[in-house]
Amino acid sequence: MKNFSYPKIVVLGLGFLIISLTWAIYNAYVPPILERLLAHLPYTDTAVGFVMTFDNIAAILLIPWFGAMSDRTWTRFGRRMPFLLISVPVAAGCFALLPYLGFSLMALIPVIIIMNIAMAAFRAPAIALMPDLTPSAYRSKANGIVNLMGGLGALIFYFGFTAIMGVNTAFVAAAVIMFIVLAILLLVIREPHDQFEAADKQQGGIISSLFAVLREKEGSTRFIFFAIFMWFVGWNGVETFFTLYGMDKWGIEESQAAFYLGFFSLSFLLMAVPSGFIATALGRKKTILAGLVGMCLMLGSFYFATPIVLALGLLISGGVFWALININSYPMVSDMSPVGKLGTYTGLYYFFSMLAAIVAPPIFGAVMDILGTRMVLFPMAAVAYLAALFLMARVQGGEAKIAEDLPKSS
Repeated sequence: MKNFSYPKIVVLGLGFLIISLTWAIYNAYVPPILERLLAHLPYTDTAVGFVMTFDNIAAILLIPWFGAMSDRTWTRFGRRMPFLLISVPVAAGCFALLPYLGFSLMALIPVIIIMNIAMAAFRAPAIALMPDLTPSAYRSKANGIVNLMGGLGALIFYFGFTAIMGVNTAFVAAAVIMFIVLAILLLVIREPHDQFEAADKQQGGIISSLFAVLREKEGSTRFIFFAIFMWFVGWNGVETFFTLYGMDKWGIEESQAAFYLGFFSLSFLLMAVPSGFIATALGRKKTILAGLVGMCLMLGSFYFATPIVLALGLLISGGVFWALININSYPMVSDMSPVGKLGTYTGLYYFFSMLAAIVAPPIFGAVMDILGTRMVLFPMAAVAYLAALFLMARVQGGEAKIAEDLPKSS
């Protein structure tokens, strides 16, 4: 049995911290850069939304591929770490360059593409390392720690970088942190060779498993994956265009808009652990449904949030509702997966969430361009969450199973 160590999971969580930090900066500051470069186009928001899907296109195509490749790799650094050794420096270097390439679309787009490929290669092994290093009985605890570390990464940007750094400095500082975290991971993480030797090379792929879910007679697995897709459509649309929305509605700078969005991440972080206790008492499905109802109400009310103080209050409540949904959805999927298919169903979870991240920005951007206003951003998101609510209501199963006596962790 693998030895479980909380300190090692915290160190592993640093990888997720820099992922969250990097994408928080990217989503807040790259859209205004693109808007300036694409201002001559008739459908500027559509074009911005399309470019902002590059990271998700790379993720949905490459995460399964890099994950499978790392399963078949072994070096003296392990099977996952070699991919981090190559991809993190490439991603960091490209990321640091982005704000300095705002003078030319021809210079900016290739660097964005290379960075997105490198980030996808980095993310796949980081995801796989957690179950590699964690016994099955402790994976929920480990996943909670990793989520907290990821939330901390976003907060470092929203409440730290936005207050003390300019746009250019934020990109460079994040790149430096990526190099530091890579060094820490290399010093602390030692991958177990037995996991490589025991890896199941015959596990079904994402496509075959996807078709199996779509053909399922009872339909609960299909409904939960479609619900996951819809609620990620709603939030990805908001996250992509919130900076531009804030600049339009309240006349604030992009860094200030990003600072306000940080209140959503802060309340999510504070609610991450309590949401697990709520689900234990009420059940996962009821907890997720409550979160979906809350998100529908929050997003629907945001249209009328003219005072910025009211908007901040709604964002804080939204983070609470999002935690009820997001913290409990993956455990529900894992308990609905067939025996021996946990890794595949985890891949499907990322497939549907990443697919949502791909389609949401251009759809939201196109609707805003057609209607000639960004004020429809939050009503559109509310509709997506309403659809997720109806889908989730049809899901059966996926509740926590009665735990057997577990060995003490180290």
